[in-house]
Amino acid sequence: MSTLTIRPAERTDIGAITAIYADAVANGTASYELEPPSKAEMAARFDALAERGYPYFVAEDDAVVGYAYAGPFRPRRAYRFIVEDSIYLAPVAQGRGLGKKLLARLIDEATALGFRQMTAVIGDGARNLASVQLHAALGFRHAGRLEGSGYKHGRWLDTVFMQLMLNDGTATPPDAASLPERNFREGI
Repeated sequence: MSTLTIRPAERTDIGAITAIYADAVANGTASYELEPPSKAEMAARFDALAERGYPYFVAEDDAVVGYAYAGPFRPRRAYRFIVEDSIYLAPVAQGRGLGKKLLARLIDEATALGFRQMTAVIGDGARNLASVQLHAALGFRHAGRLEGSGYKHGRWLDTVFMQLMLNDGTATPPDAASLPERNFREGI
């Protein structure tokens, strides 16, 4: 196996990203999507994040084996300082610490961009203990739980919310030079 690299995602990675996510949708409960999105849809999602400057990374080990990105938590503008993380790994890459490396890089980049909070919306949080533990290991705290919020693979799923303060959190006013403020001023 080659040396693992965490690098910014590129549009040429969309095929691998689509395949990783398709497996998670079809076989897992972390995502509440019921049908895997097409490569074109995944490209459109990638482009929407890239256009606004949100961080998006891949883990590469001979091939892309995982990805992580931060995107808007909610569309309303007052939420602009909080991002939601997403992390997906190919089955062959799970259990090797790659999720932690991806999330750590994502946290570093979101902090550098001036975001104030990162949230994890963990599907099937009651059973998806690895994701809950991963986020807790990097400083996230539990922020809530929605019981029976999803129904997939013949059962009800809980959603766990976890939250991490970045920069000064809510202790200081926003930085006018931060990505969220620049996007706000530019109307994107």
